[in-house]
Amino acid sequence: MVTKYREENTVTEYGFMGVDWEERINFDRLRRERLQKAKDALAASDADVLIIFRPEDVRYLTGHRMHLGPTIILSMCAAVLPKGGEPLLYTHDMMWAKRKMPWLNPDLIFDRPNCRSKQGVKNFIAEVRSVLGSQLDGKVGIDIATQPMWTALQEALPKSELVDGYEILCRAKIIKTRDEIECLKAATMITEAGLDAALRFLKPGVRECEVLAEAWKTFTALGSEWTQCSNIVCSGPYTAPYRRFTSDRVIRVGDPVIIDIGACFNGYWGDFTRTYICGDVDPTPEQIELHQESYDTLFKAIEAATPGDTNFGIHKALQNPHGDHLSGGHGAGVSPWEPPWVTSITDQNLTTLRPGMVFSIEPYAGKEGIGGFRLENNVLVTETGPEVYSPYPFDERLLTNVHPLDRTTGRTRPRSR
Repeated sequence: MVTKYREENTVTEYGFMGVDWEERINFDRLRRERLQKAKDALAASDADVLIIFRPEDVRYLTGHRMHLGPTIILSMCAAVLPKGGEPLLYTHDMMWAKRKMPWLNPDLIFDRPNCRSKQGVKNFIAEVRSVLGSQLDGKVGIDIATQPMWTALQEALPKSELVDGYEILCRAKIIKTRDEIECLKAATMITEAGLDAALRFLKPGVRECEVLAEAWKTFTALGSEWTQCSNIVCSGPYTAPYRRFTSDRVIRVGDPVIIDIGACFNGYWGDFTRTYICGDVDPTPEQIELHQESYDTLFKAIEAATPGDTNFGIHKALQNPHGDHLSGGHGAGVSPWEPPWVTSITDQNLTTLRPGMVFSIEPYAGKEGIGGFRLENNVLVTETGPEVYSPYPFDERLLTNVHPLDRTTGRTRPRSR
């Protein structure tokens, strides 16, 4: 059944060019609706101002693209959103932003917030105060700060009460707009292409890092801005116990190979996982049993992603005897990891599921000496239930039963590796 959400969302998958002959992702609408959601969340809170340092959330509020580094950067950009007002952007690329971001008021674009020192924080707050005045003397939401930054902010804002600004912004981010969902699906399409390239390269005698390089090459060629993490190609004994990184290990025939990767499209992240057996060999019965267990757990958890249920329902469905501590889930958007969460303490942080929420659901089952099997799908909660938008097939050699929500496994042709 086609949901109301899908009927309203007529974007065609997946041309990335702007064209005049059909509706595609509308980036002006994307920016406008994201900002309005943030304004609404701030209006519904008791905070007066949000000061945002996370580069991905500066982008969420303003559309400003900054470095996506392998480590966090807190002094290259910031956004300030006052209740009832428009966002202020502070960036290392001030001149470029003034010229190339016409949806922002150029008078509200300023130089970078150099917050690496106490004096830098004070200078930044003084500049913000020159625009917002006494509005800074109320409750100020801060999303993230180092301890020295936090101390300096308290000293620079002696009349203010500093509160958790990230929690406020997450209320806006947890429900995705139509264009956000199309960006997530585009990122997943690029991820699928990278995974396919990696699997075509996979054969006995290649190294894990070489397999990952094929995926990264494809990501970059298709316009991926970065990768969801360092990404994981993990094989043989590294799959159980599961080591979540890529090494120079030479992959051998019959090894299980976990590939957990994600591309980035316009700031939105793909992230899904498959486990394949290397080479033209049959897996062992024990490998089939563990993979089927992980697969069944995955789809049982997906079935629980329905409106009115909670994230704890997904957590309960993820329990299995061989992978409890490695089974979980998370949301995704401009951050690869954001609410709603599925973790061991989900019952202490319940979230009622609503249409427009997005999950990456990822169970694991493994035994030392046999191998580990990590699987992951991306799921959109719709009015009528879960929509799996990462349809790339699983290794059919490792399955005895295919779930009805799995649209592609069983339709693929064997290929030589």
